[in-house]
Amino acid sequence: MTRITVTVDGDTYTDDIEPRTLLVHYLREDLGKVGTVVGCDTSNCGACTVHLDGRSVKSCNVLAVQADGHEVTTIEGIASNGQLHPMQQAFHECHALQCGYCTPGMIMQAIDLLNENPNPSEEEIRAGLEGNLCRCTGYHNIVKAVAQCAGSQGGE
Repeated sequence: MTRITVTVDGDTYTDDIEPRTLLVHYLREDLGKVGTVVGCDTSNCGACTVHLDGRSVKSCNVLAVQADGHEVTTIEGIASNGQLHPMQQAFHECHALQCGYCTPGMIMQAIDLLNENPNPSEEEIRAGLEGNLCRCTGYHNIVKAVAQCAGSQGGE
């Protein structure tokens, strides 16, 4: 067992874990952060995307021990004072989901995209979301939501 201390959604946790535990499993099984979903376990789909020190990572591709001493933000940690994060609001308003399975990871990736490029073109949005797969929507409303959020943040 290895002891880690990690800050997740603003709360600090210290736990003894198996060194081979994936971050996605630590978040879901040990901390109850079930908004971070397991899609493919191979880092292909992006459903498990979280922020590690402010940058998006696929948590099925990161060991929990690698997060030791770092800050993780999950989909559960982005709302503030009972208000949806602007990206969550844009996804809601633009109907940017169907089954919703990819939505948490897609939102986390989209937030990172706008942090890097606050005013992306449609092509840049599509390229920025490339590592996150959706089987339901055809991506049109997802791209629309990201563009709307960029506009609401003063980018357009």
